[in-house]
Amino acid sequence: MITASGVELRAGARVLIESASFRIAKGDRIGLVGRNGAGKTTLTKCLAGEGIPAGGTITRGGEVGYLPQDPRTGDLETLARDRILAARGLDTVLRGMRENEDRMANGEGAVRDRAMRRYERLETEFLTKGGYAAEAEAATIAASLGLPDRVLGQPLHTLSGGQRRRVELARILFSDADTLLLDEPTNHLDADSIVWLRDFLKTYRGGLVVISHDIALIETVVNKVFYLDANRSQIDVYNMGWKQYQVQREADEKRRRRERANAEKKAAALNAQADKMRAKATKATAAQNMARRAERLLSGLEEERQRDKVAKLRFPDPAPCGKTPLTAASLSKSYGSLEIFTDVSLAIDKGSRVVILGLNGAGKTTLLRLLAGIEKPDTGEVAPGHGLKLGYYAQEHETLDADRTVLENMRSAAPDMDMVDIRKTLGSFLFSGDDVDKPAAVLSGGEKTRLALATLVVSSANVLLLDEPTNNLDPASREEILGALRGFTGAVVLVTHDEGAVDALQPERIILLPDGVEDLWSADYADLVALA
Repeated sequence: MITASGVELRAGARVLIESASFRIAKGDRIGLVGRNGAGKTTLTKCLAGEGIPAGGTITRGGEVGYLPQDPRTGDLETLARDRILAARGLDTVLRGMRENEDRMANGEGAVRDRAMRRYERLETEFLTKGGYAAEAEAATIAASLGLPDRVLGQPLHTLSGGQRRRVELARILFSDADTLLLDEPTNHLDADSIVWLRDFLKTYRGGLVVISHDIALIETVVNKVFYLDANRSQIDVYNMGWKQYQVQREADEKRRRRERANAEKKAAALNAQADKMRAKATKATAAQNMARRAERLLSGLEEERQRDKVAKLRFPDPAPCGKTPLTAASLSKSYGSLEIFTDVSLAIDKGSRVVILGLNGAGKTTLLRLLAGIEKPDTGEVAPGHGLKLGYYAQEHETLDADRTVLENMRSAAPDMDMVDIRKTLGSFLFSGDDVDKPAAVLSGGEKTRLALATLVVSSANVLLLDEPTNNLDPASREEILGALRGFTGAVVLVTHDEGAVDALQPERIILLPDGVEDLWSADYADLVALA
């Protein structure tokens, strides 16, 4: 259980949440909702004990399992399987059992006897922690999240960013924690894994707080909604499921509007009468009392919820370029003994629209990183054409410098741009005032997405490489980027699980990985988007 009392959260000088009190009890499945930047990620970090509120207290009872948007995966030399088993301390026990098995098989005399005694103690500990049934449970969770046994046997550094995030999600779900705090858990999951996750969370017996823009997951799973109102710096608690919450929230808004309209009408009448009475000295006191009464009528009202602001996104006209600004020939990439893909060739013509498809781990992100020059291919080459100007959006936001501020990141992306225009662009992406001085490291996933997109807007790129650009965005912001994609006249190479993003792009071609097969786009490929 987690209890929050009088919690206040700030981002610089801006108050995100003021004096919030609530409990997360066993059986509570809470959907934490609100626009990007409202404080959802900041609140979740504090609930997990990885952040400190500006005021108030948070107490935790039992174990908490926390999946941040940018999970830290520990030692990248660790096997994926061991990372998951570490959630219950099984990794070190199994490693010790394997080491002592070798000593028993190859040792002699006292060495062998000590190994046998150690093995017995470790096996007892292993069985106490769930034993082989727990190991099978971990494998089942991993497989359900698209992590087959082949992947579990690989070191973390050989996995894609999406695979590492799924390893972290599997670890959290396997942990058997009393309370789960999940920040965008469906990112990088295919359609089958999302369905499995919904069913898993729907029957979870502990406490759960989930941040997600996957409406189907929220509708299926949650039995309570916490709405973070960025305009009122408050948390509205609804002890009901998602659909009932939407009905109740609309009813609350109508009530607020009705009460405010009635109070404003009465206050206006009182003030008008007070103005008439002030002219007579004998009625000055009565006029003051009427004015105070009008003021009390308005001050006692709940504030009417304002419409959430949305970043305004439009890609500028791309810089001039030749007929084929980007080509790649015979690309291959491996990590150690793991072959990702071989002999992939492509040509990106001016204004062309290409989608890269493939199952998780097929190398989609790796191919974009090769095209962007972030990584080098093992064989083949990437050749820039006349006038090429690349814009790369990375799903893990590694194009942002975490140690630099929002403003500094923008100045790096557009060194020749006037400071007034930079601030104006940042303002259109909802970064204003002290927000521009925040380090990129402290931004939420949605805010990092907005900043990364802002750097693309000022780049005048004629070839955009976009890796899951709609992740972490609320519905309104997602619609903005889809609208910008529809109107962009440059070339786009897109990796996404979002069927709506593909619809907006209206692609001409696909590249199917790991084989590198190129084909014209057709509706037959649409079903592969969510599965890829």
